[in-house]
Amino acid sequence: MKEYIKDQIKKSYETKQAIYENDFLLTEIERVAKKCVALYKGSNKTILAGNGGSAADAQHIAAELVGRYGFDRPSIPSLALTTDTSNLTAIGNDYGYDKVFSRQLEGMGQSGDIFIGISTSGNSVNIINAFHSAKEKGITTVALVGRDGGEMAKIADIALIVPSDSTPRIQESHILIGHILCDIIEKEIFGDGVGQH
Repeated sequence: MKEYIKDQIKKSYETKQAIYENDFLLTEIERVAKKCVALYKGSNKTILAGNGGSAADAQHIAAELVGRYGFDRPSIPSLALTTDTSNLTAIGNDYGYDKVFSRQLEGMGQSGDIFIGISTSGNSVNIINAFHSAKEKGITTVALVGRDGGEMAKIADIALIVPSDSTPRIQESHILIGHILCDIIEKEIFGDGVGQH
């Protein structure tokens, strides 16, 4: 069993190594970070959503921004569309589960926001629908996905595709990328900037 545990850890860091060596992906992560920093210098917010474990990741990232990530500073506006059970159940009941995120974006999103849709497959219909609603409102869309990126990568403004076919490895890397974004945003807005510490 110990060897199996070691193998799981090895597969996790091999996936992260693949990200580390993927210059295009690193550039796209940097691009998302810069867009987030720019929007936070105005009056906009990040909005996140996902299903299952990806819903937990959306909430985790939003909480790091609203609360704190590395140090005490003013709160940063971020919203996870997965937390309001009244909205989720009302929209799911009245419009269908495929509309639970797009309907919320219609009401709470504004031009200049960034919507980060999280999915290991890249084919979550409710996120795809949310991307369409976001584009209609002038909201930048980011696909945080795995495998081949799926349909989400095709329609998003920016696609961050984890180079793996394993759902656990993709999810582990999604939270790594989320943490990197939170760290850069926090330091660029309230700290001395990235690389200045």
